[in-house]
This record gives sequence, C-alpha cells and structure tokens, in this order.
Amino acid sequence: MSGTTMIVLIVFIAVGFSVMSKMFNQYLAQQKSQQNKYNDTLQKELDTLKERVATLEKIVTDESYALKEQFKKL
Repeated sequence: MSGTTMIVLIVFIAVGFSVMSKMFNQYLAQQKSQQNKYNDTLQKELDTLKERVATLEKIVTDESYALKEQFKKL
C-alpha cells in the first residue's frame, strides 16, 4: 500500500466517523425530544388525576355527604 493510498484511506475514515458521529447525535436529540413529549403527557395526566383525587376527598370528607350516607343506612 502506497503512502498516498494510506492518506486517502485515513481521510475517508476520519470523514466517515465524523458523519456517523453527527448522525448519532441527531438520533439522540430526536430520542430526547420524544422522551420529553412523553414526560409532558404523563405530567399532564398526573396533574389531572391529582385534581380528581382532591375533588373526591372534598366530597367524602364533607359533612353533608356523611349525613346522606347515614340516611341511606336507615
């Protein structure tokens, strides 16, 4: 293998690794973006469920609710 061939081969390898590195970084950025969207969706659902539980706690701990349950038992 001549010196020129080796230099060309080294340049191709360096450029190839550079391109692959950029492609991999773009792939990771896309995965992170999708994960962030999924996390946002889960956070919204969690907030909604917390609100619903708080509403149910208010209903159950309300004195009129307890009174209605006592009337039902009679």
